[in-house]
Amino acid sequence: MCIAFPQHQFSAVKIFPMAVNYRMSSKPITITLRFYEELNDFLPAHRRKVRFRRSLSHNTTVKDVIESCGVPHPEVDLILVNGVSVDFTCRIKTGDDISVYPVFETLDISGETRLSGRPLRRLRFLADVHLGRLTRKLRLLGIDVHEHPEGGDAELARASAKSGLVLLTRDRRLLMRREIQRGYFVRSVHPNEQTVEVIRRFDLRNSLAPFIRCTSCNHLLETVPKDDVRHLLKPLTNKYYRHFSRCTGCGKVYWQGAHHKKLLGFVNWVSAAAG
Repeated sequence: MCIAFPQHQFSAVKIFPMAVNYRMSSKPITITLRFYEELNDFLPAHRRKVRFRRSLSHNTTVKDVIESCGVPHPEVDLILVNGVSVDFTCRIKTGDDISVYPVFETLDISGETRLSGRPLRRLRFLADVHLGRLTRKLRLLGIDVHEHPEGGDAELARASAKSGLVLLTRDRRLLMRREIQRGYFVRSVHPNEQTVEVIRRFDLRNSLAPFIRCTSCNHLLETVPKDDVRHLLKPLTNKYYRHFSRCTGCGKVYWQGAHHKKLLGFVNWVSAAAG
């Protein structure tokens, strides 16, 4: 199943001002750029899937050029300047031909300058506060998703950098913060579509483990005897259900109630849609 995201949900026409990491040039610097695959989501329509020219008034790094086009650096895994792989600190010069590629989770480009580092074998995420519903849905599927509810963008960026968690956000400016190494801009605005999008992007379909995490706090669940939680149950729950799990973090109690069939349907839908 393919999911198409309406264009009005994702604006790509804003061009960001160049960062301050530059040196003044006596004459304009003309370069050619080409962005590949999903990086085109960040570009205005006339620049998508084509090479285009830019004329700059100053010398700067390739990172600043890329982000001035609206593409956050954590979305980039490979940059070729005149056919040679470079890192973000490479300074541009007139005539440079720049090709920019997205993160490759499964393709081996070990012989090139891979900007996101080695592929992550155990993916763990940090979601910003505005993705609460996505966070709970991913946890339902067994994916390790942390939150940082307090503080602003600076604190969230530092938390991502310090922990090594992949930052999930819909804030492009946040992803452009220099300290963030791994991150992903969630394209869709709908939680169900966002869930499938993240599963596809990080190739997580075969790693799903539903109903093992607390959707409230992300800690793992453990099976407990009914007698251990009986005092927490409502009369009808106590009467009709026998098997329970409890969160090892917050102590929330789970059981396969009337809602379980609906949740299982969601799990099956995500697995099929992400395939």
